[in-house]
Amino acid sequence: MREDRMSGAAFPSGNRLQMLERMAEGKLDVLVIGGGITGAGIALDAASRGLKVGLVEMQDFAAGTSSRSTKLIHGGLRYLKQLEIGVVAEVGKERAVVYENGPHVTTPERMLLPLYQGGSFGKLTTSLALRFYDFLAGVRKEERRRMLSSSMTLQREPLLRRIGLKGGGLYVEYRTDDARLTIEVMKKAVSLGVLAVNYAKAEELRRSTDGKIAGAMVRDRIIGGLYPVEAGIVINATGPWVDEIRESDGSRQGKTLHLTKGVHLVFDGLRFPLRQALYFDTPDGRMVFAIPRDGKTYLGTTDTEYAGDTANPAMTQEDRTYLLKAANAMFPTLKLTPADVESNWAGLRPLVHQEGKSPSEISRRDEIFVSPSGLISIAGGKLTGYRKMAEAVVDRAVKQLGQAAGAASFGPSLTRDMPISGGETGGSNGFAAYAAARTAAGIALGLEEAAASRLAHRYGSNADRLFGLYPDALMLAETHGLPIELSLGLLYAIREEMAAKPVDFFIRRTGLLFFRIQEVRRWKRAVLQAMASELDWSSTEQEAYERELDQALEAATVPTSDS
Repeated sequence: MREDRMSGAAFPSGNRLQMLERMAEGKLDVLVIGGGITGAGIALDAASRGLKVGLVEMQDFAAGTSSRSTKLIHGGLRYLKQLEIGVVAEVGKERAVVYENGPHVTTPERMLLPLYQGGSFGKLTTSLALRFYDFLAGVRKEERRRMLSSSMTLQREPLLRRIGLKGGGLYVEYRTDDARLTIEVMKKAVSLGVLAVNYAKAEELRRSTDGKIAGAMVRDRIIGGLYPVEAGIVINATGPWVDEIRESDGSRQGKTLHLTKGVHLVFDGLRFPLRQALYFDTPDGRMVFAIPRDGKTYLGTTDTEYAGDTANPAMTQEDRTYLLKAANAMFPTLKLTPADVESNWAGLRPLVHQEGKSPSEISRRDEIFVSPSGLISIAGGKLTGYRKMAEAVVDRAVKQLGQAAGAASFGPSLTRDMPISGGETGGSNGFAAYAAARTAAGIALGLEEAAASRLAHRYGSNADRLFGLYPDALMLAETHGLPIELSLGLLYAIREEMAAKPVDFFIRRTGLLFFRIQEVRRWKRAVLQAMASELDWSSTEQEAYERELDQALEAATVPTSDS
């Protein structure tokens, strides 16, 4: 490994300018454009092999698809139905790897598939399919599928529609915090020397005299300023924007992206008291998840064509009506209405277009494109498979670099058994004991048990770094009237997770805007003032960030009119 690694895992907002300047000072081996889970995974894989890596993201890290998924590390049961055997086998096995490397952001979740008379799934075919699924995914014995009678199914979830219920299939998926997973992968990459900056846009690709891509001109979208970044390889991992970068390269031809939109609704757990995570089919053939999480229940997803604003996909009245109808058909006693929806999120899936297929039928398989200029683009894929996708992309990049005269020799991927930031907890088997010990440490500081436990589980082996901020966080809390738990998370997000704006904290660092939206409304002014103090904002900046947060709050609650 190179000797110029940055030490520690700190990833402060105050380092943005320093990192951009360092990117512009010398030549990188690899410049990654895109700071979602795919870009973060690529940066980590490349840095772990010894490459000098820079990463730029025009929004916040995980601001696109990587904070707007169904928040599952799942094996893709739906793809078995579509006979995508290879996809099921690969991502099914990869689930366990993601879980072991970051048990603080990934949790096993028993999923129930209810079976109904006249539905898409019969008992025999479901039993065989789930058995095959377990085999392909290499599922551990204790997590393998179980078939349930109708009475056993209702015991697990009494809210289910009883008419026509034949039984159910029980299998294991993995629930995750998609944005925090991305942030933790990014932090691990930074600890290995990656220069990563959010709100930094690659405005123009740079070329060498022979026409090959040789870097990019990067603009800081917060402070301003343009930085020329030189790199041996440029990797386009921009998700929904992949084709825009290919267009600027002049290589947008052949296969292109097909954007589809997914919407999720969030309900209070008292209004939608779901006991058991469910996966059920709808009359039009689409599949919907209903998942209890921390006192809430969320429901999704839709799967519709999308051609609007790529940066700001929004729930429409039609989306909300569709999901409410699906929920009320499956849970008829609830009689859910639009007024019961506390919040929502909408995200885009950047799929590779397949002629004649509906959004739900298009393969989630990833594809790598290499243009004549040397630009490497990665499209498609799934959250679950991010590490394997990164490995394949970096293999390609290393091969390309190896073709250059005098290029260094880099080895194979090292990330399969590499814990991400916060994941040094003794693996999944040791996580419960580790979290209990860190909870006790938080209580000793003065935190209430519930708050200490939440922080220990959220931050894993970074909990001690978080607790080390307690004196400063206590002062911040007293100055601005914040709860100490919120103050600790905020200070850590600023000083160690490059949170630059309130929306970064409320959406990507904590998920509060989706799952505790009333708390965002209650504490938004205090958080704004605390961030202004910590980051030395002008009154103009503070007003702009408050408007941005208000717009995010509105998008999370009010549907757009249908076109």
